Amino acid sequence: MDDLRIETSSGWLEGQAENGARTWRGIPYAKPPTGERRFAAPEAPEPWTGVRPAKAFGAPALQPGDPAEKYALSVDTPPPSEDCLYLNIWAPPSGIAKGPLPVMVWIHGGAFVTGSGGHPAYDAASLAANGEVVAVSINYRLGPFGFLHMAPLGEGFVSNAGLLDQIAALTWIKSEIAAFGGDPEEITVFGESAGAMSIASLLAMPGAKGLFRRAVLQSGAAQTLPAEQAEQVVSGMLLLLGLERTDAEALKTLPAADIMKAAEELVRALGGGPAMLFQPVVDADTLPAEPLEAVRAGAAKDVRLLIGTNRHEGEYFIRPDMPPVPIEGAIRGVELMTGIADAGPLVRAYPHTAQGQADIMTDLFFLRSALQFAHAQSLHAPVWMYRFDWTSAVHPTLVRAVHTREIVFVFGNLPQLERQLGVTLGPDAHRLAGEMQSAWLAFAKRGTPDTPALAWPPFGEPERLTMIFGGADAPQVVSDPNVGKRAKLGL
Repeated sequence: MDDLRIETSSGWLEGQAENGARTWRGIPYAKPPTGERRFAAPEAPEPWTGVRPAKAFGAPALQPGDPAEKYALSVDTPPPSEDCLYLNIWAPPSGIAKGPLPVMVWIHGGAFVTGSGGHPAYDAASLAANGEVVAVSINYRLGPFGFLHMAPLGEGFVSNAGLLDQIAALTWIKSEIAAFGGDPEEITVFGESAGAMSIASLLAMPGAKGLFRRAVLQSGAAQTLPAEQAEQVVSGMLLLLGLERTDAEALKTLPAADIMKAAEELVRALGGGPAMLFQPVVDADTLPAEPLEAVRAGAAKDVRLLIGTNRHEGEYFIRPDMPPVPIEGAIRGVELMTGIADAGPLVRAYPHTAQGQADIMTDLFFLRSALQFAHAQSLHAPVWMYRFDWTSAVHPTLVRAVHTREIVFVFGNLPQLERQLGVTLGPDAHRLAGEMQSAWLAFAKRGTPDTPALAWPPFGEPERLTMIFGGADAPQVVSDPNVGKRAKLGL
């Protein structure tokens, strides 16, 4: 029992042994962001007396729909709540590690409006069980509570609250993780989609400086909403809530359900689609420069980077039977999401079909941003790039390498995918999961994804060396595999 009872600066925690690792769930890393703290920066957690059980996940952030149904959250996860600032830790069994272990901190995706660090796909027991790392996952404020541009409303309001939550979690981890066997000087952040986009912002935020040494961006890179549009989103929310800007204080006491309802109404009023109304925004106090430009200028010059995309990202969002978005709407959506000033020629170069628009999302949103970010950081630190190509004919949803598919490979959670789909994957899939997990672990431990079984040189210009996972052959490094697309994208 002693190895499951850990003392932190806030009090004692008691975890449990599970799936070959020791786990502590639902650890508060900040005070509940409710009432006066609803739109404020996070504050250090309150201490507690006695031993706090840490055996169940904390509540996910408020989000639209039913996350338990939509995202297959664990049955023991409580319903979404404003009181959501919790993290989870997985550590090896006692006695395995010969010293402090590197730490891997997972930031979940979900377009900045959905998701939870407690999703079964993110169970990090496999990462921790072999004694190589301590793993952490976090929750953070989402949607209108985490990503409204609130700072212009005055004192007591901040912008990028969700990013500030991530910084608060990383600050807690750096201060407390040694008690769990982790090395606070060897922290790697890794995330997917909006989690990766969050990390791109963290690389540019002064408040995150020194909180991690390495970063892994899976299917996401620099992404912000222009300040003018972000202010329009706030104005739209106030209008739907029947408030003037001078009534901003009322936002702290309105029922949270009313704010969520207004957010969903605003998204519907603007036609839904791929545009994200709630996302990071350039803000003088929190994110003073657009992340890509900041990184290009050297804001993260000491941080090594692993970055990549999946081959068919867009087909996660756009199915073959969906009618294509009218061309002008598609152009506006691309311009809003990418910042391309005149996306018309680029968009019209693709077929006006569902497949064409899925390819637009794959190339213009995911691949383009990853290549730009890889190039920007490679001016200052080593960068490694990958592309995930794995497919399988055993289930219709596996025939393309869509958005999110690589996650269970990295976490070593293929059995979870097999149970979810009712299939059995072959030895090649399990071998690939082992190779990918070993590369991610090597990066967290040594700052390079090289392993004895897998030589992986840095990206570099002009070769743009890229590891291809899950192609027809074993993982292999290819020089500039996206050269044709790069030419089309003007990169």
